[in-house]
Amino acid sequence: MMPLTEISELARHVDDEWRSPVADTVAARWGFEPGAARWWRSSATHVFAVPDHPEPDAETYLRFVPERYSAYERFETVARLMRTLRERGLAIVPVLPSVDGRLVERVETPLGAMRAMCIGEAPGDEVELEELTVARARAWGGLLARTHEAAADLTDGLDRPLDGIAAVADLYPDDAELGAAVAKVAARLTELPRDPAAYGVVHGDFELDNLAWDGDTPVAFDFDEAALSWYAADVAHAIRDLTDHGRPCPAHAESLTAFLAGYREVRPLPCAEPAELLLLAGANAARSLIELRPVLATLDEGKPDDLDRLRADLLEHRDEQRAVVIAAATSLPGSGDTELPSP
Repeated sequence: MMPLTEISELARHVDDEWRSPVADTVAARWGFEPGAARWWRSSATHVFAVPDHPEPDAETYLRFVPERYSAYERFETVARLMRTLRERGLAIVPVLPSVDGRLVERVETPLGAMRAMCIGEAPGDEVELEELTVARARAWGGLLARTHEAAADLTDGLDRPLDGIAAVADLYPDDAELGAAVAKVAARLTELPRDPAAYGVVHGDFELDNLAWDGDTPVAFDFDEAALSWYAADVAHAIRDLTDHGRPCPAHAESLTAFLAGYREVRPLPCAEPAELLLLAGANAARSLIELRPVLATLDEGKPDDLDRLRADLLEHRDEQRAVVIAAATSLPGSGDTELPSP
């Protein structure tokens, strides 16, 4: 996520109708008129929606990020990955070329150089957790498995973020308990296999809020977190709303069982025993804490005050991720007996 200072700086260039000269400069590369793009949200990137395009009641989305942030260099990789996966028949949103035929453009804007892409709208509706049926959970798991299969050879430009989670101890030096927990989780990761059956290209954020649904059929979007990791780590992140800080949640046991069954109908899932899923949930949480650190350092700098809710959400998210790391560490052999349900 970008620092709040960056988000608030863009907010100062957005009018009461959510238009911005910054977005207009970007939108022009895709042939949109000034004022067509409206601010949607800002997090890892700035996102502006272009309503009623390519047809009434449809939307197209412009996504861009300043060159000083790490996501800037990843845009080309993400765009190529999404295009190839769609060409291979995967149910994901299209990446739309600019007027000059490029998937990604470098644009000089009033806020400096941005790297930008444009994506189509995912058909269908968002499904909330309480609307998740067994059939949908199975289809969700199946789509993630097909994503892993289709992306297996698309490794260029992707990093291995879980290899660096031990850095949490240096980033949070006053939290000895957290540092010790991350060290235990990182050490256990070294024992997991990295053969092609278990380890490869992952989506990184395959949660329900990154899917749209046409009935019981999901369509995926937001590949910003694509990386090289254990496929089971991708599963552990996707299903975190079906667990309680990585621990079993009886209320969602049926959905979790269906998700895992749907995945395994497409391909095997090594490293996905209950204890391993909890371990990988802890590793994912440690990665999130690393990414959060520079944002947390700017919490008191962002203005205007309407970002206060976002500040509170970030602090809550930090605490939740810390709890997941601690839970994973205490569940390692000799520390506890927590398990997730098996399908």
